[in-house]
Amino acid sequence: MSQNDQPDDNKNGPRLNAKPVLVWLLLMAAIIALFNFPGADTRNAVQKLEVTQVLAYAQEKKIKNLTLQPNPTAGSERWVHITGELAVAGAKEDEKARFVADGHLTEKEFEALRASVARDAFKEVPAQTGWTMFLYNVLPTLLVSGVVLFMMYRFLKNANRGAMQFAKSRARLNSTDKETTTFKDVAGCDEAKEEVKEIVDFLKDPKRFTKIGASIPKGVLMVGPPGTGKTLLARAVAGEAGVPFLSISGSDFVEMFVGVGAARVRDTFEQARKLAPCIIFIDEIDAVGRQRGAGVGGGNDEREQTLNSLLVEMDGFDGQAGVIVIAATNRSDVLDSALLRPGRFDRQVYVDLPDLRGREAVLAVHAKRFQLAPSVDLQRVARITTGMSGADLANLLNEGALHAGRRNREKVEMADIEEARDKIAYGRERKKVMDAADLTNTAYHEAGHAVVQALIDDGALPLHKVTIIPRGRALGMAMLMPTKEILGYSRKRLLDYICMAMAGRIGEKVISGEISNGASSDIKQATRFARQMVCDWGMSDLGPIAYGENSDTVFLGREISRTQNHSDATARRIDEAISAIVQEQYARAEKLIAENADAHRKIAEALLQYETLDGVHVMEILKTGSIQTPIAGPAVAPTVAPEAAQPASTPAADAGPGLQSSPTPA
Repeated sequence: MSQNDQPDDNKNGPRLNAKPVLVWLLLMAAIIALFNFPGADTRNAVQKLEVTQVLAYAQEKKIKNLTLQPNPTAGSERWVHITGELAVAGAKEDEKARFVADGHLTEKEFEALRASVARDAFKEVPAQTGWTMFLYNVLPTLLVSGVVLFMMYRFLKNANRGAMQFAKSRARLNSTDKETTTFKDVAGCDEAKEEVKEIVDFLKDPKRFTKIGASIPKGVLMVGPPGTGKTLLARAVAGEAGVPFLSISGSDFVEMFVGVGAARVRDTFEQARKLAPCIIFIDEIDAVGRQRGAGVGGGNDEREQTLNSLLVEMDGFDGQAGVIVIAATNRSDVLDSALLRPGRFDRQVYVDLPDLRGREAVLAVHAKRFQLAPSVDLQRVARITTGMSGADLANLLNEGALHAGRRNREKVEMADIEEARDKIAYGRERKKVMDAADLTNTAYHEAGHAVVQALIDDGALPLHKVTIIPRGRALGMAMLMPTKEILGYSRKRLLDYICMAMAGRIGEKVISGEISNGASSDIKQATRFARQMVCDWGMSDLGPIAYGENSDTVFLGREISRTQNHSDATARRIDEAISAIVQEQYARAEKLIAENADAHRKIAEALLQYETLDGVHVMEILKTGSIQTPIAGPAVAPTVAPEAAQPASTPAADAGPGLQSSPTPA
């Protein structure tokens, strides 16, 4: 989606320029070939003879001319190198039998060779001349020394250049002519778009603001959960304004060597000034902008120097130069206070999770590239995806398309989207082999959840689906689907949820007379909500007082601080209040299931037959005693394994059936 217009010299490390090395190698090969290339007079074959053969030819007067050259390098002063031509009868002038010989000659043999040819056909040449001595002794040394010095020079030059490149900025420049992201591609965060539109107007027409004395914020900090579109929104600002967009991650400033991060910060802002008007986008700025001096053992020198350099650069360059810094993080609470002050990051834009209308708009943007069937209702998809971010919604549609592809469908159906939603939220279906007792316990457990939720629901959180098909670590689950965006939870709604959570264990107890660890997840969630009601939200007889403990994580840039702000007697009262809430709702759920025992049994039997029931089927059983609406798909006989084949094992505490679609008030 982005185009990098700058060559990244550090991507693969400094590279050796092979051209000079190739030139030197060719030069050396040419010199070697020059010494070993035979002359024009050696185009005919040269015979290799022994000295005795040469002496025999000399006695027979068959040698036309001779050249003798002493060769003291062979170890003796009498060792000579003999070259010459044999007299071939009837041969043409250019057809001479040349020969060469090396060996030891005595004084008598030397005189015999001299007497065998005419005076002008006998030559003696010295062993070495000044030039040959230079070529053979001095030139190789000079060549080797030159090559070594050249390689050392190239190595040092590349090393220095690599050291300079190491401190260069790693910011990637997005091409303005290829940047096609605009505000039309961003949905679900209308308030955040309104905030950043001022930046676009300033970059397009800065005089409109500067002539009346106004200055645009030097920095904009985008805060929000992961996947909400902070990076996409920053790219849309650059795409709308048509200005260069330098993007870099906060971790790119952090290095092992002290001073490198600060140098990269300075180089990044230097590039931005040359490209002004320009946008610098720093993703995950909390990697470099954390609070200074915090944590075990004090601060980190390299990170703090990098942060200091960033603070100076942001407050040092002229705000009217057209350089705007946009940063993104989901941990603004750990950032240094000096980084957040006016003059640096003047404005904080919160990019929250999209609401119902926002999710529908996000789905409409992403749905353009998918082949959707008419049965796909994006509004319904938005309703069943509460709490999902823009990235989650894009992944949802992609998972639905993959599911449709596996089924060899030409278009994505609504069933594919719902299956993808269940897979993302709860995990993939697992065809786990269970015996009849386990299936029955799971069915009655989930039927308990379904009965109680259908009876106490006020219309805001109706039952969507109940199933005994294992997903993730759960053997079954009851899924809820809110009819509207739930922004807060009343005391009644929280008590209803705790009541519904307790109904699973009661449902198991009805059929087996025993309790199991299958309700561990329900108990944990109910206890957590009850504790928050008492300690955080003031929803008990203890009054509107917060009894929570203050604690921060040291490795997130905070100091260790734990305080107990209530007495032991108060702690005992808190435990009693929590226990009372849970016990009251347990008794309430037990009463509701006892009053609707027949409906509870029929829902469990239907689950054993069909494995999955929609919320409408549960309501029909409660009202009429039977299922009126046809169930999609044929009845499935559950896979039952013989009891003797079941291995004896201890089930995991969280692996049992339980409510998985729980609200999250905190």
